[in-house]
Order: sequence, then C-alpha cells, then structure tokens
Amino acid sequence: MCQFIETIRIENGQIHNLSYHNHRLNETRAHFFKDSQPIDLANYIKIPVAEQEKDTPNRIKCRVLYAQFVEEITYAPYRLHPVHTLKLINCDEISYSYKSTDRDLLNKLHNQRGEADDILIIKNDLLTDTSIANIALFDGTHWYTPSAPLLKGTQRASLLEQGRLFEKPLTIDNLYSFQQITLFNAMIPFGEVRLPVNKAQISFS
Repeated sequence: MCQFIETIRIENGQIHNLSYHNHRLNETRAHFFKDSQPIDLANYIKIPVAEQEKDTPNRIKCRVLYAQFVEEITYAPYRLHPVHTLKLINCDEISYSYKSTDRDLLNKLHNQRGEADDILIIKNDLLTDTSIANIALFDGTHWYTPSAPLLKGTQRASLLEQGRLFEKPLTIDNLYSFQQITLFNAMIPFGEVRLPVNKAQISFS
C-alpha cells in the first residue's frame, strides 16, 4: 500500500501553511485513491501542550502519515542541521512527485555526498532539489526556484503565490552566475539556510 507524509511546522503556537498541506494531501489521495473525499487536517492536528513549556524548543515537527485516510500523527522537537556545502549529483531516473515514505533512491544519492553536508540533484541537466529541500537562487534582484523540482513543496507554493519567488529552468551552466542559494522546506523558513554560490560551497567534487 502507498503511504505518504505531510511534514508540518508548528511554531509559537501557530500551524504553518496548513491550507497548502491540505491541498497537497487531498490531491495525492484523489490521485491514488479515486473515491476519496477531501479531509481537513485542522480536524486532526493539535498543538502540543509541551510546546508551551519552558526549555522546550518552539519549533515542532508534526508528521502526518496517511494513505486513503490519516493513519498516524506524531510530534517531535525540530532542530536544524546546518548546511554549508552541497555536492552536485546527476540522476535522470529519480521521481518524487508525491511525498511518499519511499525515499530509497533519495537516501542512496544522499549517501554519495562525501564531505559535503547535502546534495543538489540534477535531473535532465536541470537543477531540482536537495535531498530534503527546495532551493532558490538570488541574482541580486530576484529569487528564482527551479521550474521542475522533484517535489513541489508547500512553502514553495506559498512563496510563488506571494510573488516572492519566480519559477525558471535552472541549469548547471548558469548556476554560478547567481550570488546566493537558499534551502527551504516546510520546516525551514525561506532564507534561514543560505550560502554563497561558488565552487567551494557547491561542486561536483
């Protein structure tokens, strides 16, 4: 049976981007389970009482496991792992259009990172995502995100709708013409993880 995941950020008593998570969850269910009726995650997710306790990290990772129906919801403190270097990895076979529990190929590619902190995957000569995050590149004026990511993230959808990001086919040939790269996903706010674009930080070696 196919199983899928929504990873939702709860911070300072707020559930972030819930409407976008609802949309993706229901699109996924409609694709794989044809007779599914839409559900609202607001009826399932509760802000943990522990989040408001002293000395508890205020960023909580809410993990929703589902197939046709919601199967499990777990909560855990989230701690950001710094990313300072990326290794470019080619893989034309990878497909991750739906956020499923099957991450075998992503994990195999991540294991090829060597001394780097994470990987940046190239598919059909186009930049896509890291192993866990969407990316955006800054040219000094605007932020551009790949028009063909592996996974269309919920924060990516929100930023595009707000006009803070622009889609564009991004290739290895024009990567180094940008000034900065930022990594973001449901748990990592836009701009929190960023690094300069140069061959010391992003390379094949």
